[in-house]
Amino acid sequence: MGSFKAIIAASLAVLGQFAAATPAKVQSKRAGISSIVKGTPVGFASSVTGGGTVTPVYPTTIAQLKGYLTSTSPQNIVISGTFNFAGSEGTVTLPACNAYSCTPSNGGQALLNTLNGCGSLSTYNVTLDSAAYNAINVQSDKTLVGINGATLNGKGLRLSGVSNVIIQNVAITNLNPQYVWGGDAISLSNTNNIWIDHVKTSNLGRQHYSFGTGSNNAVTISNSFINGQTSYSASCDGHSYWGLELVGSGDQITFYKNYVYYTSGRTPALSGNTLFHAVNNVWSSNSGHAIEGTSNGMGLYEGNYFANVPTVVASGFVGRLFSSQSSAVSQCAQYLGRNCVSNSLSNSGPFTNSDTSFLYLFQGKTNIVSAASASLIQSTVPSSAGNTL
Repeated sequence: MGSFKAIIAASLAVLGQFAAATPAKVQSKRAGISSIVKGTPVGFASSVTGGGTVTPVYPTTIAQLKGYLTSTSPQNIVISGTFNFAGSEGTVTLPACNAYSCTPSNGGQALLNTLNGCGSLSTYNVTLDSAAYNAINVQSDKTLVGINGATLNGKGLRLSGVSNVIIQNVAITNLNPQYVWGGDAISLSNTNNIWIDHVKTSNLGRQHYSFGTGSNNAVTISNSFINGQTSYSASCDGHSYWGLELVGSGDQITFYKNYVYYTSGRTPALSGNTLFHAVNNVWSSNSGHAIEGTSNGMGLYEGNYFANVPTVVASGFVGRLFSSQSSAVSQCAQYLGRNCVSNSLSNSGPFTNSDTSFLYLFQGKTNIVSAASASLIQSTVPSSAGNTL
């Protein structure tokens, strides 16, 4: 324990030096945020403070970590290394079916019949890890920061009816990947002011990010790595289909400098009436399509780089998209106070959507993240995204 605290103290000293060297303008934006947090929140969640400036805590067991995250008090939580939840809560037996052409035994997934999705297909019982199936219910006013490769193995996070949460520099993995509905990495519903930064998600049963029907008023996902490479693929090709499910009511999501790799769909599934601002992200090695949706999702895409994405927008998408083609970027000026920045595509299908009917929703907002040229981020984002701080 003594050596662990020494490592923490040294890390905080470095962070303190960083803060002291930060320009005054940036320091004012960081007011009220603990020095354990690196960088500054941007986009729709730019006013988040998480646990504020309360004294940090350093859990060393999974019980302590769960206790801090679920408490009703503000918390600044620092975790180091792997917190192994796998097997810690026993198992659960549920009915499942083979809904895809491949099964868990040959690189596919089985579908849990939790929402009667199997229909008339025959079902059989499967055994799941309960810890992965049941996420931690994170409460309001929390900051969770990882160091030394911090990883939640076999446990996701659920944010429901909460506000003012920061999650930074952690990995979430191993959530019953054989089974659809086996576990989401981070799920959100009816939240406000949530900043998810430098998070890596991988090896999941279902969504990397799942936004429920409750309104998520101000969310930023930044510098994060959605790693879709998996041994259990619903599309039967080693690619994850379950990226981002956005079905909220009035959601406002900034998606900034993230790396979306080896997926086959739902990146995102832009539904509900979500306002999605995608800036300077990299989509790479998609075997199916990136954007899909079933209702009035709204997406402004600028300064993004698509590499080897054969279908950027799925056929039949019914939402509204503005793809910032170079000939139309000036149409953003009256709403964002600047021109949009065009996307770049390499060995990818077309992205020519030009619906401006929703851009007025950005007008007057002071928390619109700036966009750099796609050429400047195409190599830097993949190397910096995820728990790399």
